[in-house]
Amino acid sequence: MIRFSALDERLMAPKPAAATPLGWRCFQLGMFLLASSAFLAGLALLLALILGSRGRRPVLADRANVVLLAAAVLMVLGCFRAASNDLAWLGMGNWLPFFWGFWGFQVYLGTPAARRRVALAVVAGTVPVILTGLGQIWWGWSGPFQWLGGLIIWHIKAGGNPPERLAGLFDYANIAGAWMVLAWPLTLAALIEGGLGWRRRGVVLVIAAGLVAAVFLTDSRNAWGALMLAVPVVAGPGSWLWLLPVLLVVLAVIGLSTLPWVPAAPQELARQVVPEAIWGRLIDLQHGGQRPLAITRLAQWQVALGLIAERPWLGWGAAAFSIIYPMRTGFWHGHPHNLPIDLAMSHGVPVAVLVVGLVLWLLIRAGWLGMAGGTLFDRAWWAAALVLVALHATDIPLYDSRVNVAGWVLLAGLRCYRRPAPPADA
Repeated sequence: MIRFSALDERLMAPKPAAATPLGWRCFQLGMFLLASSAFLAGLALLLALILGSRGRRPVLADRANVVLLAAAVLMVLGCFRAASNDLAWLGMGNWLPFFWGFWGFQVYLGTPAARRRVALAVVAGTVPVILTGLGQIWWGWSGPFQWLGGLIIWHIKAGGNPPERLAGLFDYANIAGAWMVLAWPLTLAALIEGGLGWRRRGVVLVIAAGLVAAVFLTDSRNAWGALMLAVPVVAGPGSWLWLLPVLLVVLAVIGLSTLPWVPAAPQELARQVVPEAIWGRLIDLQHGGQRPLAITRLAQWQVALGLIAERPWLGWGAAAFSIIYPMRTGFWHGHPHNLPIDLAMSHGVPVAVLVVGLVLWLLIRAGWLGMAGGTLFDRAWWAAALVLVALHATDIPLYDSRVNVAGWVLLAGLRCYRRPAPPADA
């Protein structure tokens, strides 16, 4: 009982003044459980959201919420003329609840100490993803594993999904990669934070090393790139004098090993340095240019842009791409692997401009106010949001509810950021 009381006291220490004690506990618990159980995390986060929405100033007092309300109205209107009404209405679940969450979760993210605590909850909650992923690839683990009478079910495919690609607790390797790279900046911040004893730093070092290994084993090129993108942001401007040249050299060697116009001699030399698992994946060596054009992202974007031109204002409805694309190409894809294009095709150009514009504004505003160069965990928070935004240029991991929740929590944290006040004696 004494230990539980001490733990609860530690958890409550960074509680923002506007948050209720129960809401703050539920929010931390939900973020910790999010990767392991969307159901249990969802219950905790829903209660936190309800409590966090009470006693607040009017929703529309924040212009960001006005933008989201306008987008929501247009999305609903589009459902009435969608290619599939059922899928269109179901697709609202990927957006409308999260617009509410963006506002309601802000009460828990208003201070650097609160954002740090939430970041650490995400890092700790990522450990099961790493363990199950490595077990899946290295030791042939397979599920389902069930706890608490089926409230927690881990569906793990032996050998990964697709085969030989780490997916862990997620349905697909790219989604697992997206989760881990949003957790990576937060993990890196925990690793380099000052004041840690050698035991704690050793634990975080093991988690960070396992995360990097797991990301590598996802075989996700997007995740690999995001892993490198986050490092200079988290390390901070003070490290750029030596870090950026190192990263540029690494990227240059990888470029020499993969770019098609590099002469044979330097390319062969570079390929002796870069592991084949990396340069082979980057040039798609496994398929050797044999992929049908219709399954490439360029073909998906071309078809989607044509659909946007046909219905630019309200779009075709959520998930319409999965219906129309097979009819026009003979190949099935659930989405066009680019979020702005998907939004414009599904819900219309105005919705895409509103939502994408708001996300970019939040990222740029927080960076301009100093978050990208601020305290260690605020830099990590901004970097996590940056890499997740970047991933949505060539994939759409938000269609996994856990990544979607994490993404809107990151955006809520960006909205909460305020420029630190100058010292009183300044």
